[in-house]
Amino acid sequence: MRNLEAWLKEYSVSHKNPTNKTIHNYCVPLIVLSILGMLWAIPTPEAFQFNPFMNWATLFILLSHLFYFSLGIVVGIFMSLISALMLGICYLVGPSLGLPLLEISIVVFVLSWIGQFIGHKIEGKKPSFFEDLQFLLVGPLWVFYPLFSRFL
Repeated sequence: MRNLEAWLKEYSVSHKNPTNKTIHNYCVPLIVLSILGMLWAIPTPEAFQFNPFMNWATLFILLSHLFYFSLGIVVGIFMSLISALMLGICYLVGPSLGLPLLEISIVVFVLSWIGQFIGHKIEGKKPSFFEDLQFLLVGPLWVFYPLFSRFL
């Protein structure tokens, strides 16, 4: 199993161009947020109804954090903080403010992926996840690494 350094090094191979890096710094977090928003909007079983944060988005986060914590406690904790912030945004946009979370999330998702593919066209390399789907979880680590790397 690859460690954090190996994942980030391999991901960086197709993310060297400054414009592509900038696009990724915006689009990757927006894609994660939009995925959480779409998952939040899926109706939940009655057993989940006791807590507004008990939904498909939190289940997805719990599963993805198995990967993050396997890379280290600092990585897992940091990604948990980022995830909590994103869940808070989903809560504010959806249940709290009553805005159409699903529709907003779909638009953000599509526009962000368009941005990603433009970035890779500029870079001249295919997205990393074409090689290994786990890179879909590595992308957020790569974007946020400068924020948590000093704690490693």
